Amino acid sequence: MMKVEQVGDRRCWDLLPCIVMVIGPDGAASQVNRAYSTLTGVACEAALEKGWMTALESASQAEILQALAQRHDFTLQLRMLRVDGQMGWIGCTAHWQADAGSFVCVLHDVSPEGLAALSARAKAEQLRLLADNLPVLIAYYSAVDFKCLFANKQYAQTFGFDVHSIVGNTVEKVIGEAAAQQIRPYVEQAIRERKAVSYERQLPATASGGPRWIEVNLVPHHDAEGAVVAAYVLITDISKHRRAEQAMRESEDRLAKFMQASAEGILFHQDGVIMDANPSACDLMGCTLQDLLGRNTLEFIAPDQVQKTSEVLTFESEASCESVLLRGDGTRIPVELIVRSMIRNGERVRMTIARDIRDRLAAQARIHRLAHHDSLTGLFNRATFIERLQRMMTTARVSDAQAALLFIDLDHFKRVNDSLGHVAGDQLLQTVAARITDGLRAWDIVARFGGDEFLVLLTGSAERGSIEEVAQKLHVSIEAPLVVDGRVISISPSIGIALYPQDGHTPSELIKHGDAAMYLAKARGRANYQFFNRGMADAAYAALVLEGQLAEAVALDEFVLHFQPQVRADDGVVVGLEALIRWKNPQHGLLLPDEFIPLAEQRRWMILAIGGWTLREAVRCAARWQQGQLAGVPVAVNLSTLQFQADGFVEGVAEVLRQEGLDGSLLEFELTERMLMSDLPQVKNTLSRLRALGIHISVDDFGTGYTSLSHLKELPIDKMKIDSSFVRDLPAESDSVAIAKAIIQMGRSLGITVVAEGVETEVQRDFLAEQGCDELQGFAISQPMKYEALEAWTAEYIIQISLW
Repeated sequence: MMKVEQVGDRRCWDLLPCIVMVIGPDGAASQVNRAYSTLTGVACEAALEKGWMTALESASQAEILQALAQRHDFTLQLRMLRVDGQMGWIGCTAHWQADAGSFVCVLHDVSPEGLAALSARAKAEQLRLLADNLPVLIAYYSAVDFKCLFANKQYAQTFGFDVHSIVGNTVEKVIGEAAAQQIRPYVEQAIRERKAVSYERQLPATASGGPRWIEVNLVPHHDAEGAVVAAYVLITDISKHRRAEQAMRESEDRLAKFMQASAEGILFHQDGVIMDANPSACDLMGCTLQDLLGRNTLEFIAPDQVQKTSEVLTFESEASCESVLLRGDGTRIPVELIVRSMIRNGERVRMTIARDIRDRLAAQARIHRLAHHDSLTGLFNRATFIERLQRMMTTARVSDAQAALLFIDLDHFKRVNDSLGHVAGDQLLQTVAARITDGLRAWDIVARFGGDEFLVLLTGSAERGSIEEVAQKLHVSIEAPLVVDGRVISISPSIGIALYPQDGHTPSELIKHGDAAMYLAKARGRANYQFFNRGMADAAYAALVLEGQLAEAVALDEFVLHFQPQVRADDGVVVGLEALIRWKNPQHGLLLPDEFIPLAEQRRWMILAIGGWTLREAVRCAARWQQGQLAGVPVAVNLSTLQFQADGFVEGVAEVLRQEGLDGSLLEFELTERMLMSDLPQVKNTLSRLRALGIHISVDDFGTGYTSLSHLKELPIDKMKIDSSFVRDLPAESDSVAIAKAIIQMGRSLGITVVAEGVETEVQRDFLAEQGCDELQGFAISQPMKYEALEAWTAEYIIQISLW
């Protein structure tokens, strides 16, 4: 639209037949042409600003002001007072000029004829909207020249047109010459008989899908005299229905093929009467198809299964059950019946799948046995034994019965596995299981508890003499020589005995006490039996309580380190401090390592946690005392076997040193002889990596193990400590003197520093110094002390040695 500013001649503006106005967003008119005055009788000058709006109906005033405020193009119909005094409809088309900040509005009178045209156009648009959204293809063809006069969107697009381009085209051009020839008889029939004609036709396959089927209805349109002037074409896509019918036929074909090929029996029946069956069903029932047809399905069901099976066969929806077929020869065949309703050949029937479950039931029986029995020995397994024991206890509480549990463990069974192999070990276990079973009554319960452990439950009596007799009999039977893998061997049992109800009221308690009694038998030399006693249980309970407290101690940080000085024998100078852990037990006070470390070593996570804490705390303390009078003095830390052998141990040590800021040369690890000899190549590798960090290695309790001289030479050892058991009797006991001298001489020969620990007297101190021992540690120098006491002790000790 041309901008108003570009209209140079006002006369041209006034010659326009329609009203043209320039209006601001607030409704104020800055220009109005003469057509406004002609329509309304109001002078153009009076129409400027908002004067032109006085001719508008109030609702129209509000509507156009709202539209103007939006500042974009719009079209409205307004009610305006005309010069004849009548309110008429005015069409308003407005164009927003952003650079001018105003609208150019064109208004024209909408006459009654124009309104009628608008109404007709609206109705046509409504018809078009309806036609384009119906799920039917619609067209309207002339009966004279067979040209298309109207088509909805779906019809036009189906044949490659749009709603405008299809109009005026003949039937042949729209649907093709061949298709037009195909439908010509139906068109002629509709025109001739002047009534609707219906037919189906298949359309060619498209690139995006398969063939389509349509149903066509031709509806003649008559004029006032009854002549056919045109025809409506209504087309419905029935492809889904035809495909469904085809799928149904194919499904029935597949079902028929499946029936013939299926290994499971399939029957079709209606009201209980057999209509069809596949070969597998005939084989399962031992009949021919002719023998089955027309007979009632329940004739082939075992009498004891008829009621249950009848309910399933007549059930409305899908159902299943296990039943038993009865063949003509009387053979019972367990089956699973799966019954469902379906349409077959246009009829609603019931289909039953009869699945032979003989193999499944046999497998379930095997699984049940495996779930309750040990696969190697055939005895009850642990879970089943506990279940039977619980059942016995429940019954015994009512009948006041007694029983005895025997916990049997084979002595040194591991030797058989290690020397003869696991196959021989399995043969031995099978033989022992048979001997135990043969030596008991039929109602006694025997189980393999796990590994080389067996449990026996003797019911009916808990008389001590009779139980001892059974235990002795089992001992003799098990210990008898037997041939395994061509070798004659003999193995003995250790037997623990717990009585019910004296020694336990639950399965776990009775088994636990039988286990404890068995370990007592092993502690007393093996190859014997022992009855459980309460003192044994109390000791075990105390150990259990202590273990629980120890686990809490790790979490609650109840440990503390004490440090014991190590000094040079010749001048007394402090050359090291050994870190010794203590446990601040809330109930028992300060506990020494011997009272809890062995217990912790039975739980890997526990000893690793304690060892890790000890290492870090010792390194932290050593880093602190480097700032005082103990600068340059290293700290010695004892290692456990599990800690030393743990994955990532060396890397963990390096990280602790880095985090705490301590040089590796100020850390020393003490290891026992047994730890050094467990896996020499691996030990050597680990020690070398520790030495690479600057860490010193000391052999603790030297002389109590079995370290060879050749091994010592291979390992990077810095120190070895004479065990306190040899120092205790110095210098009075000749054997201790000989051992101490030999260790000192060995250390001197190998260039290894020798430390004597447990030095408690001045006599011992002087003797060891005279023999050339390098360093001393013990109460004669100082008792272990807290870190906080080190500074004061060091200051006092320096004064003491300065007076020597």
